[in-house]
Amino acid sequence: MSLSPATVAETRRPRVLLTIVVALLELAHLAWQWTHGGILSHHLLANPDLPSVSNGWGIVALPALTWILAGRFLRRATSGAATRAIVTAALGAACAGIGLSLAFSLGTSDHAALVLLALLLSGISWPTYRAEYLLGFVVGMAWTFGSILPILIGSVLALSSFLVRRVAWPAMRWTMARLNAART
Repeated sequence: MSLSPATVAETRRPRVLLTIVVALLELAHLAWQWTHGGILSHHLLANPDLPSVSNGWGIVALPALTWILAGRFLRRATSGAATRAIVTAALGAACAGIGLSLAFSLGTSDHAALVLLALLLSGISWPTYRAEYLLGFVVGMAWTFGSILPILIGSVLALSSFLVRRVAWPAMRWTMARLNAART
């Protein structure tokens, strides 16, 4: 798909601004952690035997993720309705990320598992593999878990949604069409 110079120019400024806003938010987050006991690290799968990842990587990872993903969803924001849908999706995903973070922070692993299951199942109904969902989810979880772990979790959720919506459902439709054609 080739983009016209006008399309590239129209998406560049919002993309830069969004990336700067996310970078400033992450910088504020890291500054707050630095002044309140140091920048935290999180073990993979919350297992102390596995390596830990510093929240400091967020200053690189979040702006880079924002730049990459914003380029994808800003090209689809061609009308007011499309822009509202993208913003709604990103805010909904951010709320889901905050909800999952709260469930883990409060120590309610049963609730966290339910939220995670709901997020997996939501990928059946909505295209949660899209860029705005991933960015919203990661930003929503970044305050609690930094950026690397939410990127990993969000990528697994996005991949599962993609596989269901773009592979499994079309395969089932194709199979059903073949079965119906065989019956007639």
